[in-house]
Amino acid sequence: MNRMVWCDGRVIPANELRVSPFDRGLTLGLGLFETILAIDGRPVFLDRHLARHADGCRRFGWPELTAETIRPAIRDLLAANGLEQGRARIRLFQTGGEGPLEDPVVGSEARLVMTAAEVSNGPASISLMLSPWIRNERSALTGLKAASYAENLLALSATRKAGFDEPLFLNSRGEICETATANVFIVKDRRVFTPPLASGCLPGVTRRWLLEFTGAKAEECVLLPGDFEAADEWFLTSAVRGVIPVGRWEEKTRECPGERTLFFQQAWESAVIRSANEDL
Repeated sequence: MNRMVWCDGRVIPANELRVSPFDRGLTLGLGLFETILAIDGRPVFLDRHLARHADGCRRFGWPELTAETIRPAIRDLLAANGLEQGRARIRLFQTGGEGPLEDPVVGSEARLVMTAAEVSNGPASISLMLSPWIRNERSALTGLKAASYAENLLALSATRKAGFDEPLFLNSRGEICETATANVFIVKDRRVFTPPLASGCLPGVTRRWLLEFTGAKAEECVLLPGDFEAADEWFLTSAVRGVIPVGRWEEKTRECPGERTLFFQQAWESAVIRSANEDL
């Protein structure tokens, strides 16, 4: 069966999707995307995702998306793919279309596309390897969920070949930043720490939720490799996978999941179910 996609207001078979060969999203990576969890046909934390996407739109000079447009589109897309029960991953992708190189404004033939796929259960824990490449915290794309993702894919490929799951990036100052697909947290003496946005990390939706959930018990602060090594627990956060225990960093291991990590896993699970139910 041909998978169905949503494109610019319509659900269509994937093989009918057409993109201009001059679309700067295709030729230059000028685009933005969001990866959204859906439970039983309803998106989770959609308003949070669209708020982050809106920040990228403002920086590119693009019109912002509205929940009134995207919410029913997600429901239609999930129904068309038979994903109204269980968990699914929605990928929303917006291209820059045709236009001048010197101006990122949305041009002709721009596309707004969403795809949907079933989500399988993730591993009980993952391993991290320090990446040989760094994050540039002063990059023009810092903080954006940008389509230019080849850097992450190359780092992931090298990490998997080395026998680990995710690369852990430092920034140009030698500070802990993030992994290729998730934000980073550590637990030390039951206190929770994560790199600040000034480190160059993505403002993750689950990262923001956890900081709000923990309140004063979680702190954004500069973390160095030594802090990571000395931590009692490590975990990552992702919009689709939630709170992800880390059992190994390089050759160092920790009990997995740790007490606090397990607590946050359970709290996130309750939060996403509530968010999906609120979308009824």
